[in-house]
Amino acid sequence: MPVDDATAAPHALAPIVSALRAAGCVFAEDEAQLLVAEAPDSEALAEWVDRRMSGMPLEHILGWADFCGERIAVDPGVFVPRRRTELLVHQAVSLLQRDRPLSPPPVVVDLCCGSGAVGTAIARLYPEAELHSADIDPAAVNCARRNVDAVGGRVYQGDLFAALPPGLQGRVRILAVNAPYVPTEAIKTMPPEARLHESRAALDGGDDGLDFHRRVAAEASEWLLPDGHLLIETSGLQSGRTAGIVAGAGFTVRAVHSDELDGTVVVGAPLCGKRPRGFPGRRTPSC
Repeated sequence: MPVDDATAAPHALAPIVSALRAAGCVFAEDEAQLLVAEAPDSEALAEWVDRRMSGMPLEHILGWADFCGERIAVDPGVFVPRRRTELLVHQAVSLLQRDRPLSPPPVVVDLCCGSGAVGTAIARLYPEAELHSADIDPAAVNCARRNVDAVGGRVYQGDLFAALPPGLQGRVRILAVNAPYVPTEAIKTMPPEARLHESRAALDGGDDGLDFHRRVAAEASEWLLPDGHLLIETSGLQSGRTAGIVAGAGFTVRAVHSDELDGTVVVGAPLCGKRPRGFPGRRTPSC
């Protein structure tokens, strides 16, 4: 059971807060309270504080992350869901609710799912959805299954669309993508808790950070319904280029930004019957 409540008294918390602050933890007070509340005993608490001071992400220590108001299981080494990614969830759910009721149940795909946070959150907010999640990292897939199974979804391992069952082609209403978009050279400037404790495969988006956006956009129309949507998280600085990639693949495009969440999402809808640039032999589905 958690450390006795007496441990959480201000005088007892103070040394932990000071130690975390000295280690560079911006939210030292909040983190100290969480560590005290979740640690099973004093010995574990001391070990957890040491781990946090060494730079291990708080979520990897606790075993969960707060995402869209719910706990998402996060194993060591697995990408920690960021608050900005809640915008991706909100946009997906908004599109589903706009078209409600939907029959048959809408198919939602969470591509590059990591812990499965995005798909799990969508399914919790829109329980009618048929959820499919996929990632190339075996550790992420194992972690995602713990979250996605709880909402009745399925998880697959593989490289982008190659992981998905072929029977999903042409049936997907929402394709939510939080693929890696950090430029390779920029990874060395990231906080240590990200670049040292999360899989590089979950961070590295290639020379300009947009390699996965190109690959996803190139194949997305084959998987989407004619009135489906592709949603890709990107950065504010990269949003124009991500939008251009999606538009060039045969989509109408809009970019959504949230100052509150510091998140940016590019939303694409297939252009009916248009031939995507660069793919002369294929047309998007007719509407």
